[in-house]
Amino acid sequence: MYPSKKSVLLTLILVLGFTMPVRSQDKGTDISQKLQGFDAFMEKTMKEWNAVGIGVGIVVNDKLVFAKGYGYRDYEKKLPITTNTLFPIASNTKLFTSVAAGFLVEEGKLTWDRPVRESVPSIQFYDNYLNTTITVRDMLGHRTGITRHDTIWYKSTYTTKELFERLKYLEPKEPPRQLYLYNNMMYAGVGYAIELQSGKTWAEFVRERILKPLEMKSTVYSIADMVKAQDYGVPFTEKRDSMEIYKIPYYEDTEGLAAAGAIISNIEDLSHWLTALMNQGKYGSKQILPPKTLQATLEPAISLPNTLGETRGWWEILNRAYGMGRQTFSYRGHLLTLHGGDLPGFHSQVSFMPNERIGVIVFVIGNHTAPLYNAITYNVYERLLGMNQTPWTDRLLEIRLKNKKAGMEARSKAGAGRVANTKASHPLQDYVGEYEHPAYGILKIGIKDNTLQFDFHKMRFPMTHFHYDRFDTPDDEQDGKWSVNFATNPQGDIDKATMSLDEAEASFVRRAQALDDAVAQRLAGTYETPSGGKFQVVVKPDSGQKPGGLYLVFPGAPEQKLVPYKGLKFRVQEFADVIIEFVEENGQITALKQIEPSGEYVSKRK
Repeated sequence: MYPSKKSVLLTLILVLGFTMPVRSQDKGTDISQKLQGFDAFMEKTMKEWNAVGIGVGIVVNDKLVFAKGYGYRDYEKKLPITTNTLFPIASNTKLFTSVAAGFLVEEGKLTWDRPVRESVPSIQFYDNYLNTTITVRDMLGHRTGITRHDTIWYKSTYTTKELFERLKYLEPKEPPRQLYLYNNMMYAGVGYAIELQSGKTWAEFVRERILKPLEMKSTVYSIADMVKAQDYGVPFTEKRDSMEIYKIPYYEDTEGLAAAGAIISNIEDLSHWLTALMNQGKYGSKQILPPKTLQATLEPAISLPNTLGETRGWWEILNRAYGMGRQTFSYRGHLLTLHGGDLPGFHSQVSFMPNERIGVIVFVIGNHTAPLYNAITYNVYERLLGMNQTPWTDRLLEIRLKNKKAGMEARSKAGAGRVANTKASHPLQDYVGEYEHPAYGILKIGIKDNTLQFDFHKMRFPMTHFHYDRFDTPDDEQDGKWSVNFATNPQGDIDKATMSLDEAEASFVRRAQALDDAVAQRLAGTYETPSGGKFQVVVKPDSGQKPGGLYLVFPGAPEQKLVPYKGLKFRVQEFADVIIEFVEENGQITALKQIEPSGEYVSKRK
């Protein structure tokens, strides 16, 4: 799957590739003078960080004044980075989505600060309080009180509509507007709201309103389209337990979550975007982006803690806040707005200083070098502003190497909590099946060569018995280790699989057998309890509000759905220890038995 091992020759990772002419600012300040020593700084950084490839672009006022590639866009083929090299920009897509929503706010089809359901009635959150509270600003500002839940979309094939419909299953961890909790799913929700309110998909809307007017001609939304171009990045990264650089697969499942991270662009195109952002939405002589929308995205929606200052004593960054699709903070006394973007193998940052009208674009290939988009961004601003240089690369390199060592040590101790000499409670075949969670989807457990097989969102691994009813996958370099703990129902059947996902445990329930319509009709009818009371077993169609199927209907009591179990046996959702079994004699359904821990009750069919 991966290329053969190669030793990384750090001395070969030097300053390479395309360099555009350096231009002067309007005031005559020579950018080249300000950037003296920057190439040497980058060469040293590339070597110390075992870096693959980095692209840097600088925009001043309305021009791309500097663009240069360091290292390679394709490490294996030793191809240089240029201004046209396409990179997935991941979450730098978010500001495009916020601006797209702003067009609809300007048109009166959405609002920033009224409950989003007033504009988009079909959106549903976890409870009625959230339904009547959450706004578009809450969703775009990561202040809904709902945590990330990234495993819902990671490597899944869910459409934007399907992700939109899963918002109602996401239970909040905090009250709205109290804590910054990053959430990609909310951007999928706004992306679908844009489609509902505009009649165009998010991708169509963004291309029509933003990309085309800004002449971002190379920008695309998919890896499939990216690799049709002549010039694009290839994902390489460092192995977690060595310094070896190896090629990893592209992450391609971005369509459903497009509004949160699907855009693929280059330095040239993004310089047009930065030009518009820094000039109140103007590009050339045309007003492309709404100035009020740009101001709204810049306004603080929620504050973030001064983490680096409080934990490490680094106070260059002060009073961070998140607006909509971008952060703002004071960087050594200068207002800076930025956003990062991260997908496997590709990392980026797009930033600018509004008052100085200087913008910086940084592309990084390699997960191990992702922090460099911060360090390089800050270094460029310090040089252009004539400041002494903060040792960001040294600081962050120390953290990276310590974390790498800690990770290796932690993995060497994996499995220390295993209870020896235990065995699974059931034969392996009993664990096989499909288990479902309303938000995360389907976990499939199969069997091959007497080994359980894990199949979840395109991740497929063999599983080994850990202890009791816990089975683990191997610790994969890319997708990590997955641990599944199975549980039984009161009847002794394996019916749940629990995994730790995102910020909590999630229980997947074994999917019920399909109910044959003909069988359901045979079971429907009137039954009489031992005391003479009558009730109905009825077949109900799917109404949208309530799923179809077989129901117990008692006068004056809530209806109980019967869940297919085994043959003519059913379970009820409300009580795991109750079984409803229909009795068949001579081809006729003659009775219904309710089997529970206290005994068995028989109701005759009338």
